[in-house]
This record gives sequence, structure tokens and C-alpha cells, in this order.
Amino acid sequence: MVKAAVKEEKEKLRLRIKAYDTKLIDSSCRQIIEAAKRHEVEVLGPIPLPTQFHRYTVNRSTFIDKNSREQFELRIHKRLIDILSPTQQIIESLSSLNLPAGVDIEIKMM
Repeated sequence: MVKAAVKEEKEKLRLRIKAYDTKLIDSSCRQIIEAAKRHEVEVLGPIPLPTQFHRYTVNRSTFIDKNSREQFELRIHKRLIDILSPTQQIIESLSSLNLPAGVDIEIKMM
């Protein structure tokens, strides 16, 4: 008689962090990891995700010189952090973190 191995799925908290500046996103990741380590929780990451590029081309003048154009680029940097088996205390401490403006965090329970 063969028994099927039952795998226990651990709960994890997945944080997706987005920012336009690499220094801001790295300092924010450092703050989040330090907060998690204070509560003695296992942390995976930060895992760098591909940078998203938005490119825009704009005419320099309204109607005189059509061939003269400016090009702009907007980069969105992303990181992924997983917190394994989170407690209620770690969730409260993450929500009360004071992160700089321009950093967007999505928190998802998996």
C-alpha cells in the first residue's frame, strides 16, 4: 500500500515594490527586510524583476520643424520579496513602515 505524500503549503506574504529611482527602491527593500528580521521571520529576496521602460517622442516645436524631436524615457524598477509564515505582528509593522514618496508596494497573501 502506497501513501500519497501530502505537502503542506506554507503561507507567505508577497511584496511587489515599484519605484522610479533605484536608490529609493533599494533603501525601501532594506527597511522591509530589517523589519522582518526583527520579528524573526524567514525572508526570500529582494528579487529584481525586469525594468519596465516607457519611451515618449515629442515634437520640439508646434508646426515649424517636424524633424526636430525630443525623446524621453521613464524607467520603472521592480523588486519582489517573499515573507514565509508571516505573523500578525509582522503585517502590522509592515503597514506602519514610513517609506519614501514614489515607492509603491503591493501586499498579497498567498
